[in-house]
Formats: sequence, C-alpha cells, structure tokens
Amino acid sequence: MGMALETQIAACTKCADRFAVTETAHAPRPVVWFRPQARILIAGQAPGARVHESGKPFTDPSGDRLREWLGLTSEAFYDRDRIAIIPMAFCFPGYDRKGGDLPPPKICAETWHHRVMAELRHIELKIIVGGHAHRWHLDSKTGVTDTVARWRSFGESVIPLPHPSWRNTGWLKKNPWFEGEVLPELRRRVREVMQRDTNGA
Repeated sequence: MGMALETQIAACTKCADRFAVTETAHAPRPVVWFRPQARILIAGQAPGARVHESGKPFTDPSGDRLREWLGLTSEAFYDRDRIAIIPMAFCFPGYDRKGGDLPPPKICAETWHHRVMAELRHIELKIIVGGHAHRWHLDSKTGVTDTVARWRSFGESVIPLPHPSWRNTGWLKKNPWFEGEVLPELRRRVREVMQRDTNGA
C-alpha cells in the first residue's frame, strides 16, 4: 500500500533550492492539515513565517482574525476531522529583499492540489481566501474586491474572502459591506455545517 497523501506532502522537498536563495534561506516545511472526512474547506494562500515555525496553520494574527470571521473557537477551527486547511502552497515561500511575502510557488498546486481535492469528497462548504486561491478555485479573472463583492453568485457551498492579514485592515474600512453582509452569512453557513456534522448528519 502506498504512502498516505498527507505523509507524501509532508515529506516534499521540491522547492528546497528555491527557498535556499530567498532572504530567509529556509528549508521546506510543508504544513499539512486535512483528513478525508472534513466537511469545510479553507483554501488559503501559503504559510507565513510564524506558521513555518509552529507547523500549524494560521497560528498568527491573520488566524485570529479568520477565526473571528468564521465564528469558530480555536478548538473547532483545528479539528481536522471537520475542517481542511489547504493553502495554494504548503510551505512558507519566504521573503524578498524588501521583506515582502513571495508568492506561492505554482509547482506546489500543480503537484498536489488536484490530488488533495480528489481526496476531500465530503466538503459541503468551500471558503476561498485571497487572490491566489480565488484564481485557482473560482477561475476568477478579477481582483479580490470584485470577486468578494460577487459572493452571492457562487451559491450556498462557496464563499470568497479577502486575506485576513493586518495589511487588509484598510480594505475592511473601505468596504464596510463585507463585515455588514458577508460575515453574518459566512458565520451562518459555517455554523450550519458544523452543527450537521456534530449531529452526525
């Protein structure tokens, strides 16, 4: 029997040479957080430096904000049997010379994403976070603001979000409709799936 998909991803070193020449000069450390029975998918961008150190997704201020948006406790958020957290790249991509985040290497999604999604056969709600994930999961050709503003057009099983980074605090102030309209609906959908799962539905 072959190695489990999670184990294969955790052992991946395809980007070792790429990461070695970044400003952080770090080694690959894939952050793998899913199990096949999960009901909710959180599709994000890539781990940051703090997540690279912890080995656990969203262990940073972005995670605090995202959990608030979702209306979930840390315990519920990190329940892999219920929630799969699948970024567009499983490793921290590193920083450029100006200290900015490098984009997720495309080779990661090309290698793993279809295989992971094929294994997640019980997903009822897809939460698509940030532009990189919007482009892959929603085939979005527009910017984040436009994609999120069209959230109703994606149906009950999908909801796009901006990245919960502190860098987007200004965006949230400019777009009050997000907190007023999108977040209540997001929390409702998350709550319904979590309750159905708890009740064994």
